[in-house]
Amino acid sequence: MKTSSLGDLEVSRIGLGAMGMSAFYTGAGRTDDESVRTIHRALDLGVTHLDTAELYGPYTNEELVGRAVRSRRDEVVLATKFGLVSHTGRLGPDSTPANIRLAVEGSLRRLGTDHIDLYYQHRVDPGTPIEETVGALAELVSEGKVRHIGLSEAGPATIRRAHAVHPVAAVQSEYSLWTRDPEAEVLPVLRELGIGLVPYSPLGHGFLTGNIRSLDGLDADDWRRTNPRFTGGNLERNLRIVDEVREVAAEVEATPAQVALAWLLAQGDDIAPIPGTKRVARVEENTAVVGVGLTAGQVARLNGLAPASGDRFDEANMAAIDR
Repeated sequence: MKTSSLGDLEVSRIGLGAMGMSAFYTGAGRTDDESVRTIHRALDLGVTHLDTAELYGPYTNEELVGRAVRSRRDEVVLATKFGLVSHTGRLGPDSTPANIRLAVEGSLRRLGTDHIDLYYQHRVDPGTPIEETVGALAELVSEGKVRHIGLSEAGPATIRRAHAVHPVAAVQSEYSLWTRDPEAEVLPVLRELGIGLVPYSPLGHGFLTGNIRSLDGLDADDWRRTNPRFTGGNLERNLRIVDEVREVAAEVEATPAQVALAWLLAQGDDIAPIPGTKRVARVEENTAVVGVGLTAGQVARLNGLAPASGDRFDEANMAAIDR
C-alpha cells in the first residue's frame, strides 16, 4: 500500500470510512461482526487510515471502531469528528471550546485510546469564530490528546483563517467523479498551504460501483432514498455516468469502483480517499486499486463526464456547507 501525506501526517493511499457500518445506509448496525472483520482485513492489506465520527450512530460507530482496533492501535491513524453533537445543551452545530472539551473526552473513551490522530470539525459552526475553535483544538494538541487537526466541508476563507491559528493537516470533503466541487477553489488553497484532501463518498454513496440501478433493495430508512441525486428521476439520468465508468473499467479489466478510485488517485498524491464499506470483499476490491493504471486519455475521458443531476444533499444539508 502506498501512502499520502496530509500535512505532516502519513496515511495509506486508500483509507476506510466506517460510517455505513453503523448509520444512514442499508444494513447499518446489523453486521457488527462482519464490520470488525472488514476493519481487520483492511489493516492486513495495509490500510492505516480509519475514519469515524461521534455523530455516526450517534456514538456507536466510534465504539465499533474502538473494539476493532483495540489490539492493533499502533497500526492505525484514527480520525474522528466533533461539532454536530452538542454536549452543552446548545441547539444546532456546536464548536465552542466547552463542547469540544466534552466531545473529545467522549471520543477518546469510546475509541479506547489516549489520543486521536486526526480530529476534524465536522461542519463549520457559524455561531463560533473558526479562530476560537482552532484555538481550543490547538490546546488539545499541546496536551497530547489530539495529534493533528482537520476541517470538513470548509470553504477557502475558513481554511486560511484556521490554518493561520494552527496548522491544518487535512480537509475532508465530498469529491468523486460525480462531485467535483473542491477543484475550483478548495484544492488550490490546500495545495498552496500544504494541506491534504480526504475525499469522503469517493464512490458517490455507492452509485459509482455500478450496483445501484434503482432504489429497490434499499432499506426504508436508507439516506439515499431522500437524496436528490437518487430521487425525482435523477437516479435514472445519472446512470449515464456509471455506464461510461463501466466502459473504462472493461478496457482496464477492473471494476467501476476501482476506476472511480483510480481517477481520484490520479488527481494528486495529496489526495487520500476513504471509501466506506462493511464487507471484506469490498475492502479487498477497493485496496486493489493501487494496481489499476489509467492512461492519460482515459483520465481525460473521465474528466469530461457530464455533471451529476441533482444537488448532492437536500436543502438543509447544503445550507450547512461552508463556501
